[in-house]
Amino acid sequence: MRLFGTDGIRGTINKHPMTPETVLRIGMAVAHLLRETYGRNMLLIGKDTRLSGYMIESALTSGICSMGMNVTLVGPLPTPGIAFLTRTLRLDAGIVISASHNPFEDNGIKFFSSRGFKLHNELEKKIEELVLDDGLSRHRLKGSEIGKAYRLDDATGRYIEYIKSTLPKGMAFEKMKIVVDCANGAAYKTTPWLLRELGAEVISINDRPDGININAGCGSLHIKGLQKAVKLHKADIGIAHDGDADRTIFCDEKGRIVDGDKVMGMHAIEMKKRKMLKKDTVVSTVMSNLGLEKYLEMHNIKLIRTKVGDRYVVERMLDGGYNLGGEQSGHIIFLDYNTTGDGPLTAVQVLHLMKKRNSTLSKLSSDIKLYPQILMNVEVTQMQNIKTIHEIEEIIKTSEKKLAGKGRILVRPSGTEPKIRIMIEGENPNLITKLGKDISNVVKKVLK
Repeated sequence: MRLFGTDGIRGTINKHPMTPETVLRIGMAVAHLLRETYGRNMLLIGKDTRLSGYMIESALTSGICSMGMNVTLVGPLPTPGIAFLTRTLRLDAGIVISASHNPFEDNGIKFFSSRGFKLHNELEKKIEELVLDDGLSRHRLKGSEIGKAYRLDDATGRYIEYIKSTLPKGMAFEKMKIVVDCANGAAYKTTPWLLRELGAEVISINDRPDGININAGCGSLHIKGLQKAVKLHKADIGIAHDGDADRTIFCDEKGRIVDGDKVMGMHAIEMKKRKMLKKDTVVSTVMSNLGLEKYLEMHNIKLIRTKVGDRYVVERMLDGGYNLGGEQSGHIIFLDYNTTGDGPLTAVQVLHLMKKRNSTLSKLSSDIKLYPQILMNVEVTQMQNIKTIHEIEEIIKTSEKKLAGKGRILVRPSGTEPKIRIMIEGENPNLITKLGKDISNVVKKVLK
């Protein structure tokens, strides 16, 4: 049975694979593979604020130690912080316990290599094979050979200091009023602390996690509360993370959403001006808006598209030697600074751009005209290759003809949930809404 999806292992807690028994075996499998390569060394484990994080952390630690590897625990910390610490502390791997933007009932496990990048498919396959191997337990070690668990108390401070180091010396955000929605997740301390140290006035909301309120009507998927708070406090900008803070969505001083496409567009132009945009190229996914592509073309910047998932964006960036990429959803990869989508880092870089240009976010993002776009999710009971289903292919072809070359349609299975995701963009909002309903009705009929 396949364990890994688009972004690690994920599922409902106490249901396969997110049970203590399976997680124990996952820890054993990872530790066995790493010990063969590195000997008895160290893995890093961090998590978000879900109640189930305690259970998963304990099971992973037990499995890893049973195979003779040591563990360093850092507690709640943004996913990019784990990637950063794994790399800079020269550890063998980093593990994040999080289900990202999912509700608290779910949890997940994702891995970073010693270089801070997500694991290749080949290594994921080896982990799966070992987890399912009835003989895995024979590799357990005895007596003094088992591993130990340690705790790193200053993990958040180390990560914050690194983000600050990406700014020019003397750069600060005094006289800036910022609303931060922490999604009751992993960044509930990190981002407010970071921005206050940089001199900003911070209004922090959804920063009191209780184990079950992570992503609950807040964060980057539920932006209305942030928009309201920005207007109420007359703030300069609003910043929203998801549960593990590897993504950031903004709203400007007028309360209007500024998504990952606009963030990439703004920074691409700035980096090209400074001759820092490698090969004058941005890497994003098939979900990025056609308006971003047109905007970049106007400035002689190429947009390369990948499958959905920031891991595919990073892989393409590494293969091509590019340094700016991301997703519409707010995963922004500044590869000069970190190896994965980094919410707090993205927030600081956007604020830096505002200060450098002496501009509001609304003005910085106003030149990027995005096409109207709708996103629909259809829950299904059976996941199939939709390209082999005649009825779905036919409705897509019919809908594309109606767009007459002035838009895009993307229908794909989710990599993390039992859903079919439908994206349509075009010049006519009424038309794309109708086409979206037509396609979703066919999907429901065929796959329910």
